[in-house]
Amino acid sequence: MHVIVTGGSSGIGLAVAKLYVARGARVSLLARDTGRLEAARAEIAALPGVDGAFIRTASVDVASAEQTTEAIKLCEASFGPCDILIASAGIVEPCAFDAMPTSVFDEQISINVLGTANAVRAVYKGMKSRRGGRIMMISSGAALIGIFGYTAYCASKSALEGFAEALSAEAGASGVKISICFPPDTMTPQYRREISLRPHEAKMLMGSVKPWSAEAVAAKIVHGLDRGKQRIHFGFSLTALAFFGPLIKPPLLWWFSRKTRKIFGREGGRGLADTAEQGFDSDK
Repeated sequence: MHVIVTGGSSGIGLAVAKLYVARGARVSLLARDTGRLEAARAEIAALPGVDGAFIRTASVDVASAEQTTEAIKLCEASFGPCDILIASAGIVEPCAFDAMPTSVFDEQISINVLGTANAVRAVYKGMKSRRGGRIMMISSGAALIGIFGYTAYCASKSALEGFAEALSAEAGASGVKISICFPPDTMTPQYRREISLRPHEAKMLMGSVKPWSAEAVAAKIVHGLDRGKQRIHFGFSLTALAFFGPLIKPPLLWWFSRKTRKIFGREGGRGLADTAEQGFDSDK
């Protein structure tokens, strides 16, 4: 079995790769940073019982369709056709929309949406011709509800849901299985950077929620793929949003809006300092 993982040099992608290598699969890791890829390869190869010859890396910017197609061709030439694609490559740069440079917004769309589509495109025809294969797109809990400071990220991860649903309709008769998952905050190098960039208002609105480990998220993804699940949700709150969003989101978004007005000192004469002192739970 050949598993290709984009964004495989760290975080969820790396954790998924470890699980499949432990099963004896051949795994190809794709990411931009050559140094981090080699570090990831060494980390996996050091696991007990793992044959380093079953791990391949390719430095690629998935936002480039040409680079992605060429890299996956080389991986398939080494390890055979792709049986499972884990499209995990993604970035998040939180910032209020009116303060976000165009290039930062565009990069999140390019990598999160087009990067996923480029990876899928590179394996999809081959899977169809073989009448088999599995594709997992890594979306986010941020696809389920709009979040202050995350306009680009929410837009890009929401787009993946529509992409997966439409592609699943097309792939239904071909034997190719299309899946998507919506992970919560996950302790990864990118998450640590995201937290450092998260706008103050977003921190106050979102509060502090303990992130999942990358290993726990990866285990749920692989288990879901084993069971043939099309959609994978994490935790009670995100699962409720996914299934009952039309009922839950209106009051929740109203509460966020009211809280935002308070943060900016536009309601009740209370300013930012008063709200900050009481914290996220002050309006309970």
